[in-house]
Amino acid sequence: MRLASFAGTNGVVRLGALTETGLIDLRTAARNLGVASDAFADMLSFLAAGESAVVEARRLAKEAPPGSVVAMNGIRLLPPIPRPGKIIAIGLNYRDHQIESGVKQTPTAPVIFAKFSSSIAAAEDAIVIPPGDPQVDYEAEMAVVIGKRGKAIPEVKALEYVAGYMPLNDVSARTWQFADKQWVRGKSCDTFCPTGPYLTTRDEIADPQGLAIRARVNGTTVQDSNTAKMIFKVPQLIAHISASITLEPGDIIATGTPEGVGAFRDPPIFLKAGDVVEVEIEKLGVLRNPVVAA
Repeated sequence: MRLASFAGTNGVVRLGALTETGLIDLRTAARNLGVASDAFADMLSFLAAGESAVVEARRLAKEAPPGSVVAMNGIRLLPPIPRPGKIIAIGLNYRDHQIESGVKQTPTAPVIFAKFSSSIAAAEDAIVIPPGDPQVDYEAEMAVVIGKRGKAIPEVKALEYVAGYMPLNDVSARTWQFADKQWVRGKSCDTFCPTGPYLTTRDEIADPQGLAIRARVNGTTVQDSNTAKMIFKVPQLIAHISASITLEPGDIIATGTPEGVGAFRDPPIFLKAGDVVEVEIEKLGVLRNPVVAA
């Protein structure tokens, strides 16, 4: 199932399911079928409601009662998780990216940093280059969205805590990232975390470690890899993070980027106004964002 957050005609954030019929407003569908609708008010309400809401959403999307199908004309898709509680990002999680970064020793544990939730942007939103010369770069990543609260989650149960997956662009201001000697400021600028266009539920992805992942700038492929090449797989990341941090519904784990980022190309490639960046992940869709100057 593909779940999307969208802005209704009154500006209120709604939860929809993208189907062959169209975009199904799940709260309206529930009301029209006489089903309790609070779980379908928005994405976070839905995730907090648990597996029973997922089962009911599938039924609602299939039946698509009259009045629940939303015309896509004029609809703006929002980030699937409009304001996550946490964005936990992983650095150097692909061997080839580690090598191109000049890091000789493979990490023995995941390298963790944070992106602030104010950096979230939607598909088709503009990536805004801050003033100055911040050397803005792209990073194609698979995002894992947490579906239920957990602490000290064992690897063997880790995927049970996943709601689904989506493309993410870990946009980075390299000047600030490298000058600061830590990564948060350079990776948390406004608009520097595009996600979407939708969340694909876990049941649709048999193995998150076998998906082609690519980035394109102005139609030219600049990253081309597979999530199978992650050093630390999704269950390992969830177990490691949750050993010290409680994971909650709607939290996002950005699982790292493969080789081909702009900063380490020869010559380097940095984003400029007028560019268009696409992150495509097999079975998860294409995240497209134009680039503009501040």
